[in-house]
Amino acid sequence: MNVAKSGYRVFSANSSAACTELAKKITDSNLHQSPTRVDVKESVRGQTIFIIQTIPRDVNTAIMELLVMAYALKTSCAKNIIGVIPYFPYSKQCKMRKRGSIVCKLLASMLAKAGLTHIITMDLHQKEIQGFFSFPVDNLRASPFLIQYIQEEIPLYRNAIIVAKSPAAAKRAQSYAERLRLGLAVIHGEAQCSESDMADGRHSPPCVRNTTGHTGLELPSGKQQAPFPGIELPIMMAKEKPPITVVGDVGERIAIIVDDIIDDVGDFVAAAEILKERGAYKIYIMATHGLLSADAPRLIEESAIDEVVVTNTVPHEVQKLQCPKIKTVDVSMILAEAIRRIHNGESMAYLFRNITVDD
Repeated sequence: MNVAKSGYRVFSANSSAACTELAKKITDSNLHQSPTRVDVKESVRGQTIFIIQTIPRDVNTAIMELLVMAYALKTSCAKNIIGVIPYFPYSKQCKMRKRGSIVCKLLASMLAKAGLTHIITMDLHQKEIQGFFSFPVDNLRASPFLIQYIQEEIPLYRNAIIVAKSPAAAKRAQSYAERLRLGLAVIHGEAQCSESDMADGRHSPPCVRNTTGHTGLELPSGKQQAPFPGIELPIMMAKEKPPITVVGDVGERIAIIVDDIIDDVGDFVAAAEILKERGAYKIYIMATHGLLSADAPRLIEESAIDEVVVTNTVPHEVQKLQCPKIKTVDVSMILAEAIRRIHNGESMAYLFRNITVDD
């Protein structure tokens, strides 16, 4: 815990050593991890409290720890409780998919009930997630740090082309391409899985009716009445994905694939193989959140990918030991600046300069 002279405090959660390490970088001071039994040992009455919580492998434990800490501070009469959550968990579950649930909305409600009054996060999977919250959300961007890495660490980056691994990622890729003054390519075709195929519950109930059974209402005269008199529903045509194509010339170029989350790397590995076939001689993956679950390190090491660059919003030290291709960009500086500006009541606009709507 860091006690600042100006009357605010920064607490580090105890979910992982990486959380404490990120907290040290943000505050540049020694922090004491919160105990397993969450008790507030010192008075926080009327103070602004920041809780730093990264999301390790055991995501549900980290969420529960954050909720308990926030509630303990709320009942201790803290004035403001601000969660610094660089990667917001369950952010991909922000749409209705078949018979699924919108877990992101549930988590937003739980955080508000526990006592949080503000959240600082980074690169939400969908910006509309901010609408789930009843309190302010500052959605910071990692793109300036990743763009700086491209300019400083990738030799001959002027010969690169920014690649979207699916049409859904084209807007983000275009934002990078415009700021780097580079070309843009989009991978489209049967190798990609469209989110719209699974959204909105369109496959429940099934589109095709069973016409072999009872098809109408039995009238007293013995005649049948159609289920929807005078209405004929159009036949819903199934989607047919076109053959795999790369829109844009990647021959003899450095291909840089950009995305917000890299978790299951199967799509990235497949995209890298396609780009190699089309003539790209180096392939980089740039992403904000490196979840890298399951066999991701092994698949990356065995693939055509030359380097995977992620930020330290999520702990991934073990994965780096398994795969030397994984590199880390530190974003603690912008988190620290956000904390300082919020506490001092300064505008956050400076942190979003030159950031486009689609980024």
